[in-house]
Amino acid sequence: MCTIFGYFGTDMTRQQAEDILARTVSRGPDETRILQLPGKGILAFQRLAIMGLTESGMQPFSRKGSYCLCNGEIYGFREQREQLKKKGYVFQSNSDCEILLPLYEEYGLSMFSHLDAEFALLLWDEKSGQLIAARDPIGIRPLFYGYSKTGAIAFASEARSLTGLVDKIFPFPPGCYYVQGRFERYSRIGGPERIIAAPCEDEKEVCRNIREKLIAGVEKRLDSDAPLGFLLSGGLDSSLVCAIGARKLKRPIRTFAIGMKKDAIDLKYARIVAEHLGAEHTEFYMTPEMVIQSLREVIYTLGTFDITTIRASIGMYLLCKAIHRDTDIRVLLTGEISDELFGYKYTDFAPDAEAFQRESEKRIRELHCYDVLRADRCIADNSMEARVPFGDLDFVSYVLSVSPELKMNRHGMGKYLLRKAFEEGDWLPEQILWREKAAFSDAVGHSMVDDLKAYAEQQYGSDWKERCRKYKHAAPFTKESLLYREIFETFYPGQAEMIPDFWMPNRGWKGCDVDDPSARVLQNYGKSGE
Repeated sequence: MCTIFGYFGTDMTRQQAEDILARTVSRGPDETRILQLPGKGILAFQRLAIMGLTESGMQPFSRKGSYCLCNGEIYGFREQREQLKKKGYVFQSNSDCEILLPLYEEYGLSMFSHLDAEFALLLWDEKSGQLIAARDPIGIRPLFYGYSKTGAIAFASEARSLTGLVDKIFPFPPGCYYVQGRFERYSRIGGPERIIAAPCEDEKEVCRNIREKLIAGVEKRLDSDAPLGFLLSGGLDSSLVCAIGARKLKRPIRTFAIGMKKDAIDLKYARIVAEHLGAEHTEFYMTPEMVIQSLREVIYTLGTFDITTIRASIGMYLLCKAIHRDTDIRVLLTGEISDELFGYKYTDFAPDAEAFQRESEKRIRELHCYDVLRADRCIADNSMEARVPFGDLDFVSYVLSVSPELKMNRHGMGKYLLRKAFEEGDWLPEQILWREKAAFSDAVGHSMVDDLKAYAEQQYGSDWKERCRKYKHAAPFTKESLLYREIFETFYPGQAEMIPDFWMPNRGWKGCDVDDPSARVLQNYGKSGE
């Protein structure tokens, strides 16, 4: 990961910019560069070198007086670079992001439709005097913005860079670009113009497409000039990513798992997968003391009060911290975004196929506030880059187009199509491929959530409900959610609207009107926690 920062006003000094960048140095520990645009503002970049590791890959990239900063991965950039060379463009580095200014020269603001990428960028067009900012269609790479008291607009990779600088912090909307003071949408994944395949669509063909597109999504994310590893929970999604990665790389991959010493559910399954793949596997353990001690640090890193995100982040954050401490890994592939496409335990309660589809689209649109936020911050705060194959644009678009009648749980097993797609070919042991899903915050050990609840219980007396009522947006409703909100407010006072609400099952569905986001409170959880 890297940090991009931009301030477009004349009242910020270089020292102020340095102080702001100090908050996110772990995102880009290799090198920092601050560019002052006389009479216009400041562009700044903190680099984590992944592609084009030499000094020539340092940003901002410049061309004819224009500048571009990008935190991202541009897939297929080598082919695009060769095409641009034929048009006379000259490149100084092997960085994928160096192609962005030439693409802008060629296509203008339609350049974003030519990107197969996860990115957040700032581009200063010297000729027109225009500032352009943009973010990928799912929001896998983070970007926030706000306005200073003097009316200057500021952009940053993380919300913590903007605290104290702007009055209100806003997430930059995914699939949009900003130009001349307005936001324009260039892509809407899961939007109203969706195309749904017919219900009679052939299941065998759908499974073939799912398999081929996921393999392609993993394969393109194996391209790295820096050491690469895999997070392996032992669940279906991360296991498939590891299996594809191992087969494509044709060498032992490095996998990492974490769990509570007391009752980790997934460590044994991660071990089974690693052995099946011949991986170089490492396990880490955490204790209740580590969980509680890391809570404030995790909430500050995440910039959220959401219960599910915080629970699921603790194990991931501690695991990434250990990987950074003990290895040379710089890139981590993860299994996020599968649930939003193929369903959670609670989507078994969807009243009909249309309701299932609407819920899936909603979750995809909000991903940048929950699971994607978690993956980015936990990994980036430990000076590594997250890559999310299930978030591949072609894969996501295709799965959303598959008839929801096929995606719903009609076989007594969630994610049936995904499992069926990899049934042949010895990708995974059968006990992994057809294993019931367990939520990550439970899978690292049921006791972790219990420890968090017990800790929250100790912090409050009988007045806790009254303390909840002082919050108007997304009011806390349990002692645990109150604890998280109060910690959040110490770091991000008055900025709660960055998060739409608590991630919860759809309470409008019968069987889902629950007071805890964990799937273990649902009647259909069954053997998921075993």
